Amino acid sequence: MSVQQIRLFGDPILRTRADEVTDFDKELRRLVSDLTDTMLDAPGAGLAAPQIGVGLRVFTWCVDGEVGHLVNPVLDLTEEEQDGEEGCLSIPGLRFDLARAYGVVAKGQDMHGEPVTVEGTMRLARALQHETDHLDGILFIDRLDREQRREAMRLIREAEWSGAPVPTVKASPHATFGRAL
Repeated sequence: MSVQQIRLFGDPILRTRADEVTDFDKELRRLVSDLTDTMLDAPGAGLAAPQIGVGLRVFTWCVDGEVGHLVNPVLDLTEEEQDGEEGCLSIPGLRFDLARAYGVVAKGQDMHGEPVTVEGTMRLARALQHETDHLDGILFIDRLDREQRREAMRLIREAEWSGAPVPTVKASPHATFGRAL
């Protein structure tokens, strides 16, 4: 269990769809632990595996004191929407108002492969949608309107972290073919 480096905007893994998890093994449990430790250290409301350089469909969340994780999530969204401020650990310092579904039913698995259903509204619904977007290579700024996105890109270009070198990916000799740390 350890805190990992969070990948920043510009890292190609953040724009790549993550692969389904097929092996529910010790390495996956370590990944969930690393995600949780890194998210809590940041601190953040959620963290997806691609944000630490792992191209697998796994994320963690911490909303209102509840910490959880989900593997291979599939979301069912309510038609009712909510507006709220959103940010991202991969785009430090940037926050914008963004419309999301008010409620979510998320189905997937836990780190042991057991079926899990998570129902949430408001902040939890926002976190589940945000992290699932990461697994599809979508960043929250992609969901902003044209003017907001232009402003977001200007702020990113001016950020002191912008243009930082992309960390190298650690390869694993295990069956995940290098997708896990």
